[in-house]
Amino acid sequence: MLAATAVSQSATDPLAGLVLGDVPEPERRPGWSVVRVVSSSLNMHDLWTLRGVGHPPDRLPIILGCDAAGYDEDGNEVIVHPVIGDPDAGGGDETLDPDRALLSEKHNGAFAEYLTVPARNLIPKPSWLSFDEAACLPVAWTTAYRMLFTQAKITAGDRVLVQGAGGGVASAAIKLAVAAGAVVYATSRSEDKRAQAVAWGARAAVPVGERLPERVDVVIETVGEATWSHSMKSLRPGGTIVIAGATSGMNPPADLGRIFYLQQRVLGSTGCTRAELVALLRLMDATGLRPVIDRTLPLDEIHKGFQLMIDGRLTGKLVFKEITT
Repeated sequence: MLAATAVSQSATDPLAGLVLGDVPEPERRPGWSVVRVVSSSLNMHDLWTLRGVGHPPDRLPIILGCDAAGYDEDGNEVIVHPVIGDPDAGGGDETLDPDRALLSEKHNGAFAEYLTVPARNLIPKPSWLSFDEAACLPVAWTTAYRMLFTQAKITAGDRVLVQGAGGGVASAAIKLAVAAGAVVYATSRSEDKRAQAVAWGARAAVPVGERLPERVDVVIETVGEATWSHSMKSLRPGGTIVIAGATSGMNPPADLGRIFYLQQRVLGSTGCTRAELVALLRLMDATGLRPVIDRTLPLDEIHKGFQLMIDGRLTGKLVFKEITT
């Protein structure tokens, strides 16, 4: 089968380690299901793997791709929940299982014609959702859902700042927060992406670092060093920053004095549970929300897709088509 495999890592030339070619189809194993992949989508996690960030080199080669939608062995349309873990080991939350792994970390991923996952990781795809739309949800949209509703517990009327409008998680967070009745502000270095954030329902979108019209209750932070100071200064006393990534750097000044004096909360968030993915689908059904898709490419153009992400030229998700329906 055709697959995109990470065979080496480089911080300066990540695409040198991305190989597209034929590999053996996955073997069937007890308790796991084989999925015929129709659509998958690109995440920063895939690029981090090729750069050697958070992925040990002894786990190479490995097929990349965290998101997938397709057909199970009985021909049912399914979405793949990407967190492979034991809920019991995490106190009822598989994201807290110490041995959990996102698809493509320990197990071959979704940039292939077939993949295999535990049977519990398959969720029926609603008929109102296309395969391309479904493939955008498992990582970016569920990450945003968990950040907003599980961790920050936003309610209607809350003021929410989303840093870095245009990325997959950020675009999802803007649309989800708006749908929940929050007043949303967004930032981006790109004028086009700021305009897009407003079109998605943000009350205002400003350049990175620019003062907001008011302080916010919640900050959705995935950028890291480049926006951290602005996130702290934009947050009201007693407010909450939820962080699920740090694409611009992991170690900004913590500003601990501000945190304890203003009694602000900083919460980490990683992935989602199967139940949260199901809850996200219910919310989308109720509100009519759909993911933002920048473009769709065939799997054999995967190097082009990665380069678009590296160049910052994507607004929303990039979908790869493994097969036609």
